Amino acid sequence: MARRPDVSAYRSFDQITDRLDEIIGQVRDKDTSLEHSLDLFDEAIALGSKAVDLVDATDFSPAERERLRDVPMVDPGDDGAPAAGTP
Repeated sequence: MARRPDVSAYRSFDQITDRLDEIIGQVRDKDTSLEHSLDLFDEAIALGSKAVDLVDATDFSPAERERLRDVPMVDPGDDGAPAAGTP
């Protein structure tokens, strides 16, 4: 079984999103091997889990919760359009 990537150094959403942006750039590079792309995918999954852990540990105020509810989900495509099924 593959070892889960160590993402303990990432302690904020900004650090996580910056690294995810780097991963996207590397995966899009035509010179990146399939094996390395799969390793990067594993790292991205671990970073996503870390982000969920950060959210679960955050104590949002009622006003912050309301603002987060109003943020539209974005389609994973590059066009920035709302995801299907979101108002």
